[in-house]
Amino acid sequence: MKFLTVSGPPSSGKTSVILKTIDALKEKGYRAGVVKFDCLLTDDDKLYMSKNIPVKKGLSGALCPDHFFVSNIEACVEWGLENNLEFLISESAGLCNRCSPHIKDILAVCVIDNLSGVNTPKKIGPMLKSADIVIITKGDIVSQAEREVFASRVKNVNPSATIMHVNGITGQGAYEFASLIEDTNEIETLKGKKLRFSMPSALCSYCLGETRIGESYQMGNVRKMEM
Repeated sequence: MKFLTVSGPPSSGKTSVILKTIDALKEKGYRAGVVKFDCLLTDDDKLYMSKNIPVKKGLSGALCPDHFFVSNIEACVEWGLENNLEFLISESAGLCNRCSPHIKDILAVCVIDNLSGVNTPKKIGPMLKSADIVIITKGDIVSQAEREVFASRVKNVNPSATIMHVNGITGQGAYEFASLIEDTNEIETLKGKKLRFSMPSALCSYCLGETRIGESYQMGNVRKMEM
């Protein structure tokens, strides 16, 4: 089974890109499924089911979504293998733009949209900087000059990435992306593999349920601003 991680800011068009890409994979004769990770709520699994795409949904709730992802992704891969999938795509939203759900030796994709602002690429952490492929969406809404400037900003942040433009509505570019991921290495397990970047680190009183404000209630990993 071929496995890839897809991440990106909320509403950047990840689900639309994945749907169009799976349509292209089906035309090539492949069976693909999706694992959707989110925090509190998502109906994207219904979109996948409406297209007869095998899907699993995981909500992290009060837990850090990155920690939830890494604690569950091995079981998701096992689910994909049990269902004889040829492609498994994990989808996760980088809610804080710091998320790092990419794994060494596993194809890593980041989806970012032209409408997010020209400085957004500089504000996104490992999920963009460590991606192998960066897909830029919503290019039909901005001018050619704006598309070029935005793509240049992405390239400055991640010079080694392959940058592609995909339209999640028309599907333009999805067939080329599907052809590109055909070369992804097959895997049988994720056990022993490592993340490309460490998870956000914090274990403080607020992580453990504290809600009161004040230094006397703050313990553990706490960072203060200079005043």
